[in-house]
Amino acid sequence: MDQFTCLIVDDEPLARELMVTYCGYLPQLRIEAVCGNAFEAKTMLQEKAIAILFLDIHMPVLDGIGFLQTLKTRPQVIMTTAYKEYAVNAFDLAVCDYLVKPFSLERFIMAVDKATENIGSRNNRNPVAKAADDHLFIKTEGKIYRINHDELLFAEANGNYTKIVTTDKPLTPVMSFSGLEQQLPATQFIKVHRSFIINKSKIGRIEGNRIFIGEQEIPIGKNYRDELFKKLGL
Repeated sequence: MDQFTCLIVDDEPLARELMVTYCGYLPQLRIEAVCGNAFEAKTMLQEKAIAILFLDIHMPVLDGIGFLQTLKTRPQVIMTTAYKEYAVNAFDLAVCDYLVKPFSLERFIMAVDKATENIGSRNNRNPVAKAADDHLFIKTEGKIYRINHDELLFAEANGNYTKIVTTDKPLTPVMSFSGLEQQLPATQFIKVHRSFIINKSKIGRIEGNRIFIGEQEIPIGKNYRDELFKKLGL
C-alpha cells in the first residue's frame, strides 16, 4: 500500500488531536508533523516532502488562506475550518476539499480519497491520459483520441468529468481536472480559474475579468489574475 505523508496545521489543540485520531484510522496516511500556526507549517514544508496538508483557516498572525497564497508549490490541501464563508476563496486556490467543523470520519475519508486520487493522477498513474512531447491521448465513449497541444483550446472542470474543448469538438472523459492539468506543459497552458485551464496561444482578447477564445467566454479567478498577466508578460 502506498503511504502519503501528512501535515496537520491548526491552532486549536482539540482540533489537532481529532485530526491525529482520524488519520490513525487510515494506514495509508503517515503524519510527518503537527503545527499550531502557519509559520511552523512553512518550515515543515521546506524540510519535508508533504503529500497532503490539512489546514485550518483562522489562525493567529497569518491565516490559512493567506498562508496558501505564499506557497509557490503546494501539496494536496484539505481545508478544515468552522467557517463556511471562505469556501469560494479556498477553491479559487485549488484546494482539494473543504471540511466544515465538526465533520464526520466518513466525510474526512472522502476528502482523503479525493486527495490520494489526485496524487495518483499527478504521478501518471491515471490511464485515461498520458502526456507526450506535443500531444496527449484521451479515452472517452469507448474511443481513444490523440489531441495535439495546439488543438486544445481550453478545459473546464465538470464534476467527475473534465470538458476538453478542441478545435474539432468537445470531449468529456471521466478524469480529474487536476489530472489533466498535470499532463499539460505549463509554458503553454495556464490555469486562470479553479475550473478552467486555457491555451494561452488561443486567447483572442481579455476584457476585465473575462478571456475570449473564439466565441467562448472564460472567467478569470481573482487569485489567478496576477499569475496570468505575469505569464503573458503584461
